[in-house]
Amino acid sequence: MTDGVSRPTLLLVHGAWHGAWCWERLTSVLDADGWRVRAIDLPSAGGRAGVQEDAQAVSEELELIDGPVVVVAHSYGGIPVSQAVAEAGNVSRVVYLAAFPLDVGESLLGFHGAPVPPPDQGDFEAVPSDPVALFYGDVPRSEAEEAAKRLVPQSAKSFSDVLTRAGWHTVPSTYILCEDDQALPAQSQQVLAARADEVHRIEGGHSPFLSKPVELAALLAKVALRPEA
Repeated sequence: MTDGVSRPTLLLVHGAWHGAWCWERLTSVLDADGWRVRAIDLPSAGGRAGVQEDAQAVSEELELIDGPVVVVAHSYGGIPVSQAVAEAGNVSRVVYLAAFPLDVGESLLGFHGAPVPPPDQGDFEAVPSDPVALFYGDVPRSEAEEAAKRLVPQSAKSFSDVLTRAGWHTVPSTYILCEDDQALPAQSQQVLAARADEVHRIEGGHSPFLSKPVELAALLAKVALRPEA
């Protein structure tokens, strides 16, 4: 086993409507295995920030970390992470967990072929009506319901902002495809995964950090300990 001193730090970046709290089960497993782990809250969750502000939050966190970093981005989190790591000097790899490695000029809505909503539609995207089925279908029901209670409205701006940089062009990247994902179907993930250097698959839904933290931790360790990471 590689010792802790030579391991990269893992920076965990959550998706839309979520917060750093969603990584707690995974973090406990990684901590027990000797990993240095950090998780941040994106200002677009519960606030009016867009992709650029989220990317700035990621950049500021990266600046606080000594040594190499593997950034793990879930779902929407892949968008500001792609923006942030383009100019970060300490990121050895980005892991996109059922996430969006968008390209320059793309937005979340644009990738899905959805129109940009008019300005008078409001500042927030409400929490989906059935988040348990959408995000946590393979999580024990009581835990899924507790997680759903912690979700907050998401900034509408974060879904329409376009990328001006895409770090996955220059930073090594891994895609972890969730095969039974109800929020981001596997077919869409396959399109996105083609942009990464390598692809792994994990059975289950959109949130393996809650449903399969031990399995996900083992996969992240394998990815993070690759020679180029």
